Amino acid sequence: MFPVHRPRRLRNHPQLRRMVRETVLTTSDLIYPLFAVPGNAIAKEVKSMPGVYQLSVDKIVEEAQAVYDLGIPAVILFGIPEDKDTEATGAWHACGMVQRAAAAIKQAVPDLIVIADTCLCEYTTHGHCGYLDVGDLTGRVLNDPTLDLLQRTAVAQVNAGVDIIAPSGMMDGFVQAIRLGLDEAGFQDIPILSYAAKYASSYYGPFRDAAESTPQFGDRRTYQMDHGNAREALKEVELDISEGADMLMVKPALAYMDIIWRIKEATHLPVAAYNVSGEYSMIKAAAMNGWIDEHRVVMETLTSFKRAGADLILTYHAKEAARWLAKGG
Repeated sequence: MFPVHRPRRLRNHPQLRRMVRETVLTTSDLIYPLFAVPGNAIAKEVKSMPGVYQLSVDKIVEEAQAVYDLGIPAVILFGIPEDKDTEATGAWHACGMVQRAAAAIKQAVPDLIVIADTCLCEYTTHGHCGYLDVGDLTGRVLNDPTLDLLQRTAVAQVNAGVDIIAPSGMMDGFVQAIRLGLDEAGFQDIPILSYAAKYASSYYGPFRDAAESTPQFGDRRTYQMDHGNAREALKEVELDISEGADMLMVKPALAYMDIIWRIKEATHLPVAAYNVSGEYSMIKAAAMNGWIDEHRVVMETLTSFKRAGADLILTYHAKEAARWLAKGG
């Protein structure tokens, strides 16, 4: 009779559990989102996202330094302009909020990787991600005219010092348009992290408070993906790779780990998971009510994204997670 294998033998001691753990989360996996606003000495907490702030450029530099000191390798920038218009001028203007914040961060913390969210919704009066037909109240964005604005935005962001462009508007052909624009401007070495599989999700609510980007009418379902579709995500990924994407994003993460897994299995490119605002706020609310152990739930959640195949995790928990990891997890 052969000896019986007992899996519990490898669970009897915390150090032994660490030794045989298959998936290990590190600070190098994390990317921290930051929201830049006009003004000076501004740190305004987002009501629906405890611990997350809209920051003026001087404060965002302080936060970037703190992030770097924790060992987190990158931040992603979102900008809230002073004025909005139908042309999304604040997105592509040389003095746009992301451009100003990126330049200041790279001067103060040159080794921190700065990623720019390359989208238009924060900068338009209607809150949609591109051009709309005059008088159209359905939220149906005109695809091709929007590509020009995204191209101009990406070039302006890199001119300001951005290291990685992350287009999130889900326009057809947006990766190709941005790649061509960057190449023509002499930025052939700038990588593109494409929001390749971005779903029209109900988990984005708190982000719209943080970025002040709630659509004034209609919704984004004509350009973001339907939550019931998985094969379509692989098609989007295939198209973005053919257009020059260097990395791929799945957004949201928690309810879409099957999509992360499918994309990881289908491609050799790095895959990022965006642990979005609604996922963050639900954990925060439950923790504030004493219903869960925040530390343990956050670490379990972030590790699960990596187990599903994510190489990078964009998360508002990044600073807390880095501190916990420094103490052994």
